[in-house]
Amino acid sequence: MTDQVEYTGMLYEPYLDWCKGEGIPMVEEFCVDLHHVETKPWARTGALGAFVHLRGRGDFITINLHELPPGGQTAPQRHLFEEVFLVIEGHGSAVVETSAGNRHSFEWGPNSLFAVPLNARYQLFNGSGSAPARLASTNDLPLKMNLIHDEDFIFGTDWRFETREGPDKSYFEGGGNFVQALRGPEMWETNFVPDVAAFELQNWASRGAGSTNIQFCLADGNIHCHCSEMSVGTYKKGHRHGPDFHVFIVAGSGHSLFWHEGDADYIRLDWGHGSVFAPTEMIYHQHFNTCPDPVRYVATAMGSTRYPFSAEKKAIKMGVDVNVDDGGFQIEYEDQDRRIHELYLAELAKNGVTCRMGEFMDESVLTRGAAE
Repeated sequence: MTDQVEYTGMLYEPYLDWCKGEGIPMVEEFCVDLHHVETKPWARTGALGAFVHLRGRGDFITINLHELPPGGQTAPQRHLFEEVFLVIEGHGSAVVETSAGNRHSFEWGPNSLFAVPLNARYQLFNGSGSAPARLASTNDLPLKMNLIHDEDFIFGTDWRFETREGPDKSYFEGGGNFVQALRGPEMWETNFVPDVAAFELQNWASRGAGSTNIQFCLADGNIHCHCSEMSVGTYKKGHRHGPDFHVFIVAGSGHSLFWHEGDADYIRLDWGHGSVFAPTEMIYHQHFNTCPDPVRYVATAMGSTRYPFSAEKKAIKMGVDVNVDDGGFQIEYEDQDRRIHELYLAELAKNGVTCRMGEFMDESVLTRGAAE
């Protein structure tokens, strides 16, 4: 019999080891409120920060939280990992230097969404002298650090990726290019969205009653990003997928239900602006708007609509609005547990909101679920 080998002192995790050496808080939760995460001075950025490692983050991406104190700014940065920034609170500006030496400046505020082209030099500035600013960065540093495990290479390489910068300066000014899809969601190519909560979305009824959506391709990157909206008195269809989809609430309030196949009950998670959560591996989940206003969320993940990254991510994108019985990842309303609609009606009654599901479908279907 072969002796069992002990791996003490081996099985290195370069990314987590690097995080520990940065000296800022590391949060590990299923869901967090980014308005209230503790931050501490981060020497690398010249501001404050925290690592937000959600339990469903997977192996490739995570969130860095950046806080700029009143009147503060970050040190100039550049690196070989992608970042998609969502502004949680505050107002300020960013300066990005392209490979040709041109400097592009744009102003951001709450719910601004932007990405810095890969390895471009950039700097962030807080425009307020009295209030801090917080920005959440979805990034693929876990992938890059675990693959390369060389900090100097990731932060010190000179190579510039000109094709990632966009065709013209409009990509840094809120402009972009609309890409119409033959099937499924439409896509907007850009580097900067001034207010994702006000961005015009497109119909995607197959994902739920009155559902609207837009996919983003930011800085020609590999990090997926989309924005979805649930109108008042409606909810999305249940679905599941692999890990690393980070869901940020940017408008409204409500809750989500989570369950594994065969579970007798649901786990409920309430959320509002600033909440972010990441469903774990293949857990079913369903999102519900229970407030008197539309709900919007932004979701980020590894594998963009243009560059799916892996065969698994391509399959998810092709099957996210396809019934599980047909090989997809979605539970149709007529197949859901009838308790789901009953729970939803009870929650709406508490909040004085009228259910509008009947405007989009035969609502009696929702009480004829497969589970008794």
